[in-house]
Amino acid sequence: MRGRGAGLVGLAALLLGGCMVGPDYTKPSVPMTPAYKEADGWKTAEPSDHLPRGQWWSIFGDPELHALAEEVATANQNLKIAEARLRAARAMVRFNRAALFPTISASAGASSVRESANQPFLSPTARTGSSGDLLFSLDMSYEIDLWGRVRRTVAAARNEAQATAADLETAQLSLQAELAMDYFELRAADAQKQLLDETVKAFEAALQLTTNRFQGGAAPKSDVAQAQTQLDTTLAQATDVTVQRAQLEHAIATLIGKPPAAFSLSPRPLDARPPGIPVGLPSQLLERRPDIAAAERRVAEANEQIGIAKAAYFPTVMLNASVGFEGSSFGNVLNASSLLWSVGASITQTIFDAGRRRATSDAARASYDATVAAYRQTTLTAFQQVEDNLAALRILEQEAQQQRRAVESAQLSLQLFTNRYRGGVDNYLQVITAQTVTLANQRTEIDILRRRMDASVLLVKALGGGWDVAELSKP
Repeated sequence: MRGRGAGLVGLAALLLGGCMVGPDYTKPSVPMTPAYKEADGWKTAEPSDHLPRGQWWSIFGDPELHALAEEVATANQNLKIAEARLRAARAMVRFNRAALFPTISASAGASSVRESANQPFLSPTARTGSSGDLLFSLDMSYEIDLWGRVRRTVAAARNEAQATAADLETAQLSLQAELAMDYFELRAADAQKQLLDETVKAFEAALQLTTNRFQGGAAPKSDVAQAQTQLDTTLAQATDVTVQRAQLEHAIATLIGKPPAAFSLSPRPLDARPPGIPVGLPSQLLERRPDIAAAERRVAEANEQIGIAKAAYFPTVMLNASVGFEGSSFGNVLNASSLLWSVGASITQTIFDAGRRRATSDAARASYDATVAAYRQTTLTAFQQVEDNLAALRILEQEAQQQRRAVESAQLSLQLFTNRYRGGVDNYLQVITAQTVTLANQRTEIDILRRRMDASVLLVKALGGGWDVAELSKP
């Protein structure tokens, strides 16, 4: 008896624990280099510095940007969509996990049946009549996860929930980066407007100069016309900048969940400079990008689907039990003699399905291969984005220095030509040309600064914005 009991215990442990069919998950390899190509000569922050977790925008030191970026996380509607999808994915984990436990249901029923005297195959002498039935029962069914199908389903749902959580982080990072870029572009538009307004004042003075010289007979009427044209052209440019600024302000309002009519930013020219950003090593990028983490989690999910498809080749084992009372009336339904119960097990094995399981298995393996390729492509794209913005920041810094010298030379040239015009040495065309060149160089200088700030934001985004894969908790 002891041997038989030990055998039953062992059998129960085998049935309840089961085994796992299908491949074990191994994180795929990705193309990797020891360092970034474009980091050579890059002025990074101190080695101890790192991107602030979550509030990465604080490295720009702009309180107004800081306040706006915090509103994105609480008010942006696209983030609310992503957050709702995350809650749905976590609910699916709980749904699939429930299959690890028995399903118990209760039922109660009452019926009354009158039999027909004209039933087919009924003898004419057979007695017919009516009967009543009362039934109260508890039923239990449980699929023994012998081959790991249920456990793999739970693991797949958990991996999808983690991937969805990373999707939420990716969406939040993208929206915050978009906000920062819109903000710096708006401030650059403010700087352009300030420059054009100051230039308009200078051109008004130049127009007055040509008018005075014309009235004194020292200059032709064409000088006045040229000065007026230059002034009107610059006024039109100053007006055009306000269109772009208004659109950027509307975009920021939408990002923080406000109607454009209820939001405004007071003008303030862009005067910031790109901060030092620690880039780390390419290998660290795999842990710092939420989109890479999402792609890797979906590879793990696809691996579980292969195991689920393989488990379909093995039999399904079900345990069923029922207990209750059945009687003909309320008076006897709860009597001891009305007790009923049943316990049983069933094994179901598919014998022929015309290749359906093989097709499902092949589809699961193809899906796995696709997710591996997507994971590697996401990683390559991440490396490209880091390299692109490292190169942009390094080259734009050189360009900014060159452009500053160009602005200074243009301003000097304008001053010289203006003085020569006052002295009657040169005609006004030289002044017009110098004014145009100076204004173009000054506007280019502002635009280079805008591009540098945008590249800084994009580099922070490419580096994951201070996020870390350790933040993906198991749902």
